[in-house]
Amino acid sequence: MPGPGPHLMYAMGSGLALTTLSGGRFSPHHTLFYTVNAFFGPDIGSFSEWLDSVFGFGFGSELADLVHDPIFYFLLLGLPLCFLYSWVSGVFLRRRVLDSFSGENGHSSEYTWILSTGWWEGRAPVNPDAVVVVGILCIILIGGFVYINRVRPHRYITKQSIQSAILIAIVALLYSLWCASQIFWVNPRRPAVGEEADYGVLVFLAKYFFLPHLLCILSMHPRDLEAEQIPP
Repeated sequence: MPGPGPHLMYAMGSGLALTTLSGGRFSPHHTLFYTVNAFFGPDIGSFSEWLDSVFGFGFGSELADLVHDPIFYFLLLGLPLCFLYSWVSGVFLRRRVLDSFSGENGHSSEYTWILSTGWWEGRAPVNPDAVVVVGILCIILIGGFVYINRVRPHRYITKQSIQSAILIAIVALLYSLWCASQIFWVNPRRPAVGEEADYGVLVFLAKYFFLPHLLCILSMHPRDLEAEQIPP
């Protein structure tokens, strides 16, 4: 399973595709909450365990077990977050923080390689530098998205989508470099993001998700070659 980085990036990428395809009806406001919800999923259990190891709350493992249960996940996170998102969304809109716009089966060699980029040598240790690097990159992703779509918005939603896509690509590249450095360059190998196979997941997403969607989006705005050939 992927860690927080790929979760945020493919959620934001999906939101951008929906924004472009809907002409802005699926707004950056929707994309932001769609992306944040990708972090507050079942993997929040691993995050709670890290908090427990740092601050000694004493309930990190128990919370992780509860959150990974389909019933307790709905009761502890799903329903409360639904009301929280609704309230925060209303606050954001009233204060104009982020405006809305109108107008294989797992046994293939490729899947095996993706899984191999994770950590399988027992329980993955908590590396503080990994927490810092992944945290900074996730903050850049969310903060940059808000900056592009609210602080310095462009008059055209398509332009904002392109800028946001570039942001995702930059963060994905840096995230991949971090994972690759821990998997292939550090000796002995270290878990890049806990036990998660983030590097393999990002490569998979780039190949089968982002690139096909990018080509679909680009095909919506073909150039008029005949018009370009008309002399001025």
